[in-house]
Amino acid sequence: MKGSLIIVGFFILGIICGLMHWLPDLNAYGNVSFLTLCALLFCVGMTVGNNTTLLKSFTKLDPRLMLLPLMTIVGTLAATAVASLGLPNRSLADCLAVGSGFGYYSLSSILITQYRGPDLGTVALLANIIREVFTLLGAPLLVRYFGPLSPISCGGATTMDTTLPIITRCSGQDFVLLSLFHGFLVDFSVPFLVTFFCSL
Repeated sequence: MKGSLIIVGFFILGIICGLMHWLPDLNAYGNVSFLTLCALLFCVGMTVGNNTTLLKSFTKLDPRLMLLPLMTIVGTLAATAVASLGLPNRSLADCLAVGSGFGYYSLSSILITQYRGPDLGTVALLANIIREVFTLLGAPLLVRYFGPLSPISCGGATTMDTTLPIITRCSGQDFVLLSLFHGFLVDFSVPFLVTFFCSL
């Protein structure tokens, strides 16, 4: 929770700095967002590549539970498509691009800003932060009313990092490995799906 509030705080600070023109226009120095995105993807790749035991441990999962990441992706995109019906000013592709962030705000918002501009990028950032905060705050209620898999699905790409502690506490230690596997696969799908929907 604290990490999400810090991120929101820096986002608000960035808006204030932009409105007050306290910082130079970074776009004047080249494509800073794209370079930042490349550095971010490199760091994610290094993290995954260094943790070989994590990849090996995924083979111990129940094959039926391995469908959870797919169901999270399909369910999120279906709900996003329904929500787009109430947003006549936004195309279905724009809404699906935002939904494809799955809580991975740092990557999806940069990609969407690159393809569709800062307005939709800001929407993606806020939508994905809200998803993470909702998981952090609502995990106990989700487990109580919908079962131990619900906060994992709700957390999307964040279940291998920021929301893992609350999922472990509410769903139990038995779901730690599934949460890591779920976060890994959903996380991996983000750049492909966001780029695909932005190109439509």
